[in-house]
Amino acid sequence: MRFSKDPPNSTPPKIETASPDAALPGGEIEILGSHLGTAPSYDLPLATVDGFTASVLLSRNNRMIVHVPEEAREGKFEVRQDGQTSNSLQLKIARLIAENLHPVGNPAVDAAGNIFATFSGPRGQQTPVSVFRIDSTGEIRPFVTGLMNATGLAVDAQGRLYVSSRFDGTVHRVSPDGTTSTYAEGMGIATGIAFDNNGNLYVGDRSGTIFKIAQDRQIFVFATLEPSIAAYHLAVGVDGTLFVAAPTTSSFDSVYAIDQDGVVRVYYRGLGRPQGMAVDMAGNLYVSASLQGRRGIVSISPAGEASLILAGSGIVGLAFVPGGNTVLATGSAIYDVALKIEGMRLF
Repeated sequence: MRFSKDPPNSTPPKIETASPDAALPGGEIEILGSHLGTAPSYDLPLATVDGFTASVLLSRNNRMIVHVPEEAREGKFEVRQDGQTSNSLQLKIARLIAENLHPVGNPAVDAAGNIFATFSGPRGQQTPVSVFRIDSTGEIRPFVTGLMNATGLAVDAQGRLYVSSRFDGTVHRVSPDGTTSTYAEGMGIATGIAFDNNGNLYVGDRSGTIFKIAQDRQIFVFATLEPSIAAYHLAVGVDGTLFVAAPTTSSFDSVYAIDQDGVVRVYYRGLGRPQGMAVDMAGNLYVSASLQGRRGIVSISPAGEASLILAGSGIVGLAFVPGGNTVLATGSAIYDVALKIEGMRLF
């Protein structure tokens, strides 16, 4: 039986902002506006993205939280309430470009726009392919084989790919045809790697050491940190600062900044499980992490202001593509999304 109710509100829902305005399919978006929620005896609001129903997690007059449906592609968001439809708001929805992979950190991108991603596998287990290459047309091909537990990826100024192995503590240099050669060894549990503008390669040994490998391959202990339960993730800033994320079981982890003399300081505290990172031309740091319980990509300004700019679970790393696109790696797939961020480049 349906009980009588007051006449429908004649004012249509109004969407003002989305926070963040970018998401993986399945990501959690907060919407602010007016007439979004329910009144006594009124029907529940219906939220849609590209015509697909978005699960409403919270509904208030001026605020709602929704899950972006897995089927969403273009990002047209609307709210329907009591027979009336809101204005449209355009979200940025990440596009799946490769799946059935196993990234454990940042993907890498070269000057030609090729994307490199690992199939890392459990420690000590050999996988048929160690690194895949995704070209600018989206075609994915095996690129590197024979490396045990390929972990960190980085591209140098000459466009050569480097791969770390957390299994045996080695770093390998990869030729254009996918042939590997040992670049450095003895790196402990080698995880994240990153180049600076002087051609130095930094390697994070998750047991507590950051190594610096000069162009002549001399190896130095650059800094020491507390061990990580998973990996060190590295990124180099515009002024040569090395940023390090070392996730723990805490929901209030830090990102560290290490200056060129190896002095360590806390750069930002308050992230949940920070992992892969990247830096843009303005010096903003982007971290795969949770901020105040919401998972996705967190932007941290040079002034220390943090905000969630993309929502999504399971993100382990990111990389910027020339032209403004951003590549995202989850634990099993690669996505891209037009965030219009220009990242730092060695090439």
